[in-house]
Amino acid sequence: MAALGVAVAAVSTAAILVRWSRAPSSVAAFYRVLFTLALIAPFALGDHSGEFRQLSRRDAGAAVVAGVALALHFASWFESLSWTSVAASTTLVQTQPVFVAVGAALVLGEYVDRRVVLGIGVALCGAVVMSLADPEASVAVAGEARIGNALAVVGAAAGAAYFLAGRSIRQRVTVFPYVTVVYAACAATLLVVVLARGQPLFAYPPREWLLFLGLAVGPGLFGHTVVNWALEHVRSTVASVALLGEPVGATLLALLLLSEVPTTVTLAGGGVVIAGIYLTSTARRRPDAGGAAASSDGESGARPDDRSS
Repeated sequence: MAALGVAVAAVSTAAILVRWSRAPSSVAAFYRVLFTLALIAPFALGDHSGEFRQLSRRDAGAAVVAGVALALHFASWFESLSWTSVAASTTLVQTQPVFVAVGAALVLGEYVDRRVVLGIGVALCGAVVMSLADPEASVAVAGEARIGNALAVVGAAAGAAYFLAGRSIRQRVTVFPYVTVVYAACAATLLVVVLARGQPLFAYPPREWLLFLGLAVGPGLFGHTVVNWALEHVRSTVASVALLGEPVGATLLALLLLSEVPTTVTLAGGGVVIAGIYLTSTARRRPDAGGAAASSDGESGARPDDRSS
């Protein structure tokens, strides 16, 4: 539980670091993933090199798909922070469990109980409230906020696709070979996006490189990597609910470090969204055909789910 507290504090800094960066959002996303990969790969290829043999071609292909989805998650969420508030962006991107529940029902045919349906409905109502810009804001500002909110929701949906794509793999393959392939595919996809947009890769001052490294070490290693470790000791539903502290922490940091005061509409909608995510994440699932109970956020069988995004 102490580790989860550290992880929540670390991931809460992501939005602030992105806001501080003056680099294009796709460049910041690329270097976050690349530097995280550079920090993990030596350990994965060294002490865990034998575990890569467990990765079949089919699983490797699915991991690549998951990496592409993760790239879309980062690209859309980082970009959303250029258009809307930290509070709105971090809250809406945390609706990932809602999209996981919907995707699991539609794609995997999993049973969804009434609590999950209620949670999805509540979260959607909160998202609608947050899409209503501050009534005192100008039309231009309101339009920008809606674009940012929509991008954050796209980031949540892409994050859910990343999770669903790699869900079955994590039942057979340990975390290090999986995240190594995922991060490599994610970094390659983001590199293509950066080059396609004609954005510079190297012409940045030392301050930007420190921010890129901070994104990798803070939210990357001490955030989601610590969550992965904690999932071996606590239920994934506990971790999922704990991660709802990210929008709260990010909003407080934005208030202190960016002087960004959330509007009443944002706070009200954010509270409703968090309540919906809580209902969805803590709902119980009916055991599957193999007898392994699956929780609403993807825990299945003996191996914990991966949250390395």
